Amino acid sequence: MKIIDSHFHWWPRSIFEPLLKREGYPKAVVNARGGYTYHGANGRRGTVASWKEWFDLDEELAYMDSLGHDISVVCSIGPLSVYFSELPVEEGRDAALAWNEEMAWAQRRYPGRVWASAAVPLVDTRVAIDVLDDAVNRLGLMGVNLPGSVGKEGMIDDERLEPFYSRVEELGLPMFLHPTDAVFADLLQGYNDALHLSLGRVMEVSAAASRLILSGMMERHPGLKIVMSHTGGALPYQSGRMDKNSGTAGLPKPVSHYLHRMFTDTVSPHSAGMKFAIEYFGADNVMYGTDYPCWDPAVCLKLLEEIEMTPAVKQKIFHDNAVRILGLKMPAAAAA
Repeated sequence: MKIIDSHFHWWPRSIFEPLLKREGYPKAVVNARGGYTYHGANGRRGTVASWKEWFDLDEELAYMDSLGHDISVVCSIGPLSVYFSELPVEEGRDAALAWNEEMAWAQRRYPGRVWASAAVPLVDTRVAIDVLDDAVNRLGLMGVNLPGSVGKEGMIDDERLEPFYSRVEELGLPMFLHPTDAVFADLLQGYNDALHLSLGRVMEVSAAASRLILSGMMERHPGLKIVMSHTGGALPYQSGRMDKNSGTAGLPKPVSHYLHRMFTDTVSPHSAGMKFAIEYFGADNVMYGTDYPCWDPAVCLKLLEEIEMTPAVKQKIFHDNAVRILGLKMPAAAAA
């Protein structure tokens, strides 16, 4: 079976060169693991640390090959997606353009095996739309990354971003919603970040998705394709509570209606969590994803083997859903 990993990270080292030279925040420093540690705006808590496996796309794909499957990948940014919105407007625009050029290079180098998504700076709505249009129309990127917040200065449901979401809907692009460590690291500090890494990121993606629902953004833009990371965070488990307590938001439909319009991946180191995500969102709305190099795909594959699925459902989750949901253009050889 051909497999598509919908949650895969490759970071170009060139993106970090300007960060290493910045005197103020945000900035990055080289760490002892062969990667970088990112320090966000105003020196906030919630640093993002990477290691050497994030930066060599050839080696990453070689590891995919070692798993004994024909695996293609979809590159998204992950927790660094907030970086582009923590910079001054013009600097954030330039950083996003540089990221998008690197992603376009990866797609050209590995056609039909690597697809990549765009960075956008969200502090200025017009700039965000211009960068988005360039990424899609000139560079041919297949989606866009949505951070869980716009740093400390705004949220992704701000009214000023409505034209941006309208343009995303018009283009039919998937939006990859991923936590960024910019919101809950302060509240959940301690234990060498064990509490934040375990629960904070789950909380951020859950809160961010909820904002897109409760603000009416999903109601006003029924064509939005939101791809939540990490099996949808806490939302599938708290769907009934969301319906029970969200009447004050004035939505015409219960929150669960909009949740079921979202999509997610299989990134959960727990087969019961994977199974519940498939049951809650439906077999048509869940895509195989590993969060590599944050998590070992070999473990993900093993856990998925513990779940009883028909061959037709496996085909959807491992391949077909990603092609349909993400609008992947398959070269003839890759589709065969």
